[in-house]
Amino acid sequence: MRNAQRITKIHLSVNEQDIPIVIGIVSSDPDYRLSLTLNKNLTISLKNTEAVEFQDDKGNKLHFSRFSDSSGPDWHFQLVSNRSEKEFMLKKLKNIDYLLLLQKAEKDFSPERILSQLREIDSITGVFNIEIRTLNDKNLKYLI
Repeated sequence: MRNAQRITKIHLSVNEQDIPIVIGIVSSDPDYRLSLTLNKNLTISLKNTEAVEFQDDKGNKLHFSRFSDSSGPDWHFQLVSNRSEKEFMLKKLKNIDYLLLLQKAEKDFSPERILSQLREIDSITGVFNIEIRTLNDKNLKYLI
């Protein structure tokens, strides 16, 4: 008789604050220039950090630039490129050039103010609030 291993399921509680707010940005600016523009207009301090790297289904290694700012005590910003040459991190969002992730710690945080500030920037042609719970993409795990 074969020894059957017991599988223990662990349920992790997901706090509403653990799920980041994802904003899709359409801009023709390169990533470094967009990060400088966001720093100026949002009064944050995005800095180039380790890129998001993984292999696609064909075995190609993909690199997506990432800029991060965690200097504020109540929030954390990340700007991640959605494009790597001709490949996309989130294939369902092919029209989106960059993803701005906002991890909030305070309960009364509202993304509408940031969305309106982003819409006022000349080099940004589109801003979209992306509902991460409905987005079903296998590469989403590399962002969160």
